[in-house]
Amino acid sequence: MPLSDSDRTEIEAARAETTPTRRATVPTLEAMLFSAIPVLDHGFVRVVDYMGDDAAVVQAARVSYGRGTRKVSEDEGLIRYLMRHRHSTPFEMCEIKLHVKLPIFVARQWIRHRTANVNEYSARYSVMDREFYIPSPANLAAQSASNRQGRGDLLEGDEASEVLAMLRADAERNYNHYERMLNEGGADPSRRGLARELARMNLTLNTYTQWYWKTDLHNLFHFLSLRADPHAQYEIRAYAEAILDIARAWVPASCRAFEDYRMGAATFSATMLAALRRMLAGEPVDQAQSGLSKREWAEMMAALTPPTPG
Repeated sequence: MPLSDSDRTEIEAARAETTPTRRATVPTLEAMLFSAIPVLDHGFVRVVDYMGDDAAVVQAARVSYGRGTRKVSEDEGLIRYLMRHRHSTPFEMCEIKLHVKLPIFVARQWIRHRTANVNEYSARYSVMDREFYIPSPANLAAQSASNRQGRGDLLEGDEASEVLAMLRADAERNYNHYERMLNEGGADPSRRGLARELARMNLTLNTYTQWYWKTDLHNLFHFLSLRADPHAQYEIRAYAEAILDIARAWVPASCRAFEDYRMGAATFSATMLAALRRMLAGEPVDQAQSGLSKREWAEMMAALTPPTPG
């Protein structure tokens, strides 16, 4: 993940600065502040600021004046109760602001989560960097034959090499044309250059952009439940997994509850529960007798099947 010298200088200056405060801080997250966590080939996630911690969730639920005197185990028990029963507002009392560098196509998928404050690098005012996401061979897959949104088997051999070469060549060619259209600095005195807001349309979607993304803990968990899921697209999942590690450092008790009751849990419909109760009572039940569609039946059976060891 290449950072420019000015980027490094800015990050080190931010990390060196300290400010006395009466607000709650989290030492494990303080240690991560401003540091860039690498994602993909040129991307990163870094924590810029945050507000609140596990105690803030408890404080909001109890509407207390201070951090309280109850045992940590009691506080964690309350957090788990709140998560288990889908209470949301106590988790909205915590907020985090992230600086993210990501490919444009990932950003367009990410922005569908309309529960955050976002400010993106503007190619109307600034020139985009010559940086593109090129998948590793391990993530270069064919279209799935059974899932319109998913990937199938890996591309191999000459086909994989050809695809990677086209991705690189197209990104480089379009960026070269972008630079020529801009004519920054009057490289060609005979031309005025196209406006930045127009020239940017020629960039490929694997070009990297950056933004600040601020959200509360409740909506962060919702984002992670979808994007850190094994079924999510690999590229956005890589960012979600980095953010999940940040959440573990920031609000460990809340994150444990989230991973138990959301990430690692399964939701059964009323019809699924009725079929399951019949099965537990010893009644033979198949898909046709369950009242479930084939897909619902398959999903329930998958949730009940122990994971394969290793």
